[in-house]
Amino acid sequence: MAVTIYHNPSCGTSRNTLALIRNAGIEPTIIEYLKSPPARQELKDLIRRAGLTVREAIREKGTPFAELGLDDMSLTDEQLLDAMEAHPILINRPFVVTEKGVRLTRPSELVLDILPEPQKGAFAKEDGEAVIDAKGKRVV
Repeated sequence: MAVTIYHNPSCGTSRNTLALIRNAGIEPTIIEYLKSPPARQELKDLIRRAGLTVREAIREKGTPFAELGLDDMSLTDEQLLDAMEAHPILINRPFVVTEKGVRLTRPSELVLDILPEPQKGAFAKEDGEAVIDAKGKRVV
């Protein structure tokens, strides 16, 4: 029941995702990717397994995205990966890896699709939005 989260503790979505994992009774492996960025091949694999393009895995907000000219659609995946390696803040988060797959969990509730265990009780995001009811079921 191994679960790994590529986490940024300064990010609300990342904190909510981690809390949902823990609400399922799972203590994941936490990789603070700004301190320990994934190697290039590992990053490529995460992106591929999540069903994303490299461009979809780049974070724009709060990063040097614009200053680096990464909105240039002629840039190749390898050039984008170069930028992500040089500036890990460009890696969107959080990526979560479980035996059921890999997801970029934005919004945080996407993690529910790949958790190997059900939710154990009620859960609300930091902003108060209810996600899981008292019976451990997803609020629709």
